[in-house]
Amino acid sequence: MNVVFDFGAVLFTWRPVDLVAECFPDRASTSALAGHLAHEVFGHPDWQGFDRGAVSMPEVIDRTVARLGLDRAALTKLVESIGERLVPLPESIALLNRLDALRTQQQASGAEPLHLYFLSNMPVPYARTLEHLHPFLLNFDGGIFSGDVLLIKPEPAIYQLLQSRYALDPAKTVFIDDLLGNIEAAQAQGWHGIHFKNATQVTQELQAVGLREIGL
Repeated sequence: MNVVFDFGAVLFTWRPVDLVAECFPDRASTSALAGHLAHEVFGHPDWQGFDRGAVSMPEVIDRTVARLGLDRAALTKLVESIGERLVPLPESIALLNRLDALRTQQQASGAEPLHLYFLSNMPVPYARTLEHLHPFLLNFDGGIFSGDVLLIKPEPAIYQLLQSRYALDPAKTVFIDDLLGNIEAAQAQGWHGIHFKNATQVTQELQAVGLREIGL
């Protein structure tokens, strides 16, 4: 079986509303204003281009400042710091470690192997930061950051690229993501999908599709 993880809000913290509330308190003084501003910054095609690797960090800062009138210094500080702000989620990392241990047991016993991959919408600078800061990423059998391949979820091509690059059998591939649209795109490729809410729920759903040994 192949288990494919998203990163933001699945293995790592991703709280865009909190970020803009902290960095722009005058523009995000209520939860509603903070939510709106977070959407305007991170939900805009400019940021999606940054995710895709088609827009550089200086370009996305320039475009966002011009579009929203945000303080350039504050936005630059925020955008430059996001890679370091993506902190591993302890319960999700514990699940990943249990899967890694199960993979080792299966390799030793000659059972059908378990493989671990990632598929993340991640700008190139943040991808490199995560690789530098978190050696546990080396435990994955492979994966794709969107910025490295000029594709983003939920475009079918990025799922197809992961599948072809690692010769994944879609019927034996489970994708875990916090965004339902990304799950539905994976299911359209014939993958199983788990809509992430918390690590316990994901563990239970993984057990239901055949990984009963991972425990809670």
